[in-house]
Amino acid sequence: MKFQKPKGTKDILPKDINKWHFAEKTVREVSALFNFSEIRTPTFEYTDLFNRGVGSETDIVGKEMYTFPDKGGDSITLRPEGTAPVMRAYVENSMSAEQPLHKLYYLTSMFRYERPQSGRYREHSQFGGEIIGSDSIYTDVELIMLAKEVYNRLGILNFKIKLNSIGKSDERKSYIETLREFLKSNINELSEESKKRFETNALRILDSKNPVDRKITEEAPKILDHLGSESRSRFDMVVNELTRLGINYEIDFRLVRGLDYYTDTTFEFISEDLGAQDAIGGGGRYDGLIELLGGKPTPGVGFGSGMERILMVAEKNGFEFPEPSKPKIYFIALNEDAKKTAFESMTELRKKNISCETDLLGRSFKAQMREANKLECLFVFIIGEEELKKNKGLLKTMSDGSQAEVEFNKIADYLK
Repeated sequence: MKFQKPKGTKDILPKDINKWHFAEKTVREVSALFNFSEIRTPTFEYTDLFNRGVGSETDIVGKEMYTFPDKGGDSITLRPEGTAPVMRAYVENSMSAEQPLHKLYYLTSMFRYERPQSGRYREHSQFGGEIIGSDSIYTDVELIMLAKEVYNRLGILNFKIKLNSIGKSDERKSYIETLREFLKSNINELSEESKKRFETNALRILDSKNPVDRKITEEAPKILDHLGSESRSRFDMVVNELTRLGINYEIDFRLVRGLDYYTDTTFEFISEDLGAQDAIGGGGRYDGLIELLGGKPTPGVGFGSGMERILMVAEKNGFEFPEPSKPKIYFIALNEDAKKTAFESMTELRKKNISCETDLLGRSFKAQMREANKLECLFVFIIGEEELKKNKGLLKTMSDGSQAEVEFNKIADYLK
């Protein structure tokens, strides 16, 4: 029987892994630049965390979670998104007692049972950031700048930042009733998905991709016009600060996000290089989430960004990733005793962080030279019967073909 990977998953092969390493390194470097600390949470959580924190009527909870009973009878879910687990860890570990403000990032796998598409997998990698403990408008701006800096360093420059505000919980509830009233006269024309959402999650009708839904909602009341003075003033300050910093954006009344915990600012990064599913990442505020999960009322803002999509856009933009590292020196051993000496020498060189390689297939001298060329090694060290007698090998510089006899215990000195 020939086994295949499950639908919606992807093998990352050695020929591509250097791109991932570079992108992950970029995330960590930029996060450190912004003074964010990494947090790691379990791959699975109790299901109630997502039912309560994300919302039982959301697409994630309703359709996309990998949920199963464990052997103890508890309902367990593979992590579908990053914010709720981080907030659970924040509350459970009493992180607020350590200091009043936490700037955290994660870089990990997420699991969602959805239709696989370009750049969207059922198991995908995501990086995200969270700022917990402050309701300052500068926390919203800081997260947008963090994501933007990561994208820019990976050659992603042609994206849009979309902004909206969905206000406080009570403002949103009032607006949703207004939206329902508007939609009632056209409910029969809505898509089947939006008809279901009309009762359970009407706000999400605004971001439907269905052309008929979009035409109907084009003239719908705008949530920005239904915010209280405090929420509207806060949003205006975020917009003004982004303008002052020269960060381009556009306000999009359809940007409502898909999770129940969002409040006030929502934002998304959009790239035309991704096709219909065009979001590279997005997020917003969640000032009521920590209290909902059993903690003290604590403001917060966060975002998540799919690594597969980031890499896809970077490659489409022609970003040149650094070449993977290659062995510096290739040992050619011409007999069994020479092979033992080669391994002794390589062991010492690797202790000094000098990368080495040798033949493990019993190939001929010519085949080993071809392999050294293929690996782009800078040097070849040849050990045969005569070299063992002299206690010196033949070090060949590949760039110009020059050769020198070098004692086995002096290779590192010569390479310097």
